[in-house]
Amino acid sequence: MRIVFYCQHVLGVGHVFRSLEIVKGLKDHEVIMVTGGAEVEFDPPPNMTHIQLPGLMMTPDFKEFIPLEEGVTDVEDVLTRRLAQFKEIMREYRPDVFLVELFPFGRKKFRFELLPILEYVGYDTWGPCKAVCSVRDILVEKDDMQRQVQRVHAMLNPNFDAVLVHSDPKLVKLDETFPGVDGIVPSVHYTGYVARKPAPGAGAALRKELNMGDTPLIVLSVGGGHIGSNLLEGTLSASKLLAESHPHRLCVFTGPYATDEAFANYQAITDDCDWITVKRFTKRFPDYLDAADLSVSLGGYNTTMNLLATGTYGLMYPFLQNREQRMRTERLEQRDIVKMLLDDDLQPDVLAKHMAAGLERTPTPHGLNLDGGETSARILEELISK
Repeated sequence: MRIVFYCQHVLGVGHVFRSLEIVKGLKDHEVIMVTGGAEVEFDPPPNMTHIQLPGLMMTPDFKEFIPLEEGVTDVEDVLTRRLAQFKEIMREYRPDVFLVELFPFGRKKFRFELLPILEYVGYDTWGPCKAVCSVRDILVEKDDMQRQVQRVHAMLNPNFDAVLVHSDPKLVKLDETFPGVDGIVPSVHYTGYVARKPAPGAGAALRKELNMGDTPLIVLSVGGGHIGSNLLEGTLSASKLLAESHPHRLCVFTGPYATDEAFANYQAITDDCDWITVKRFTKRFPDYLDAADLSVSLGGYNTTMNLLATGTYGLMYPFLQNREQRMRTERLEQRDIVKMLLDDDLQPDVLAKHMAAGLERTPTPHGLNLDGGETSARILEELISK
């Protein structure tokens, strides 16, 4: 089976890394990953070819495109070149499955290239091919949900054969954030959550590598780094207070998109704190969480799944601009798996107390399905065998 997998990220890196875990689940099949956002550092799985379209990101209000190629300002030219390259990819690889991340439940601005490709797929232009949507557990709310449902149905129903929902319905069901599930014509499949899992013993090996001994390890992370500066600054200050009563090591990951100025500032803040290490990014993030006694983080999908996969207790500060992270975090807090932080909790003295308490906590076993990558592969195999 050959899959062309389209993944366009515009803010963080979570969409890319969740998609990579699905690619790993498809290890017995060939995957051509087509991305079009800012470049992300990752090691492609052996079964994957990565193709980068001319880069685009969005303005903060998600209304306008921003070209990412140096010196390029003509947006229309970028759109034209992207679609032409996309058609050439499909012509060359003639996939059995066209897998699309999020669209049409989101990324509506990218319909300029996706709807033409989907139309050609429907005509068997590049041979028989199934179109499948890959969507996370919780969708961003819209001001007019009735209009959103109508728009999604209009693009989803005529163009797609199946929808993969990367959630465990025991925690979140799709109809809780998309009230038009009953009107979806393609088959809808829950895959379980897509979780990047550390290798057995990876956490213990990393602790030995870091010469941790019995010293507690706290990992602080903010995803891609576009947001979360208040959590970073609050935790760094809280760590200085906590060190007086609870000696520990703090590993900080600012995210690959943190500005050079911000990164230098974080390093300067911790220059006299030999127990704090500041890095932009690590390819071994699940290993760090597996080694950790406590995680302090935003509430993105991937970080949350890493926590569930490692059994590490987390203090989680959800991105509050939309409901996604808060809703998921609240559900997990109800299960005694994480503690949710709000703005008032980021005061250094308050946060230091939460961190001290968190170091003594062990999360309750969650019982959630984290095999979404493997299950997605099985569903796609069954789909093309029909």
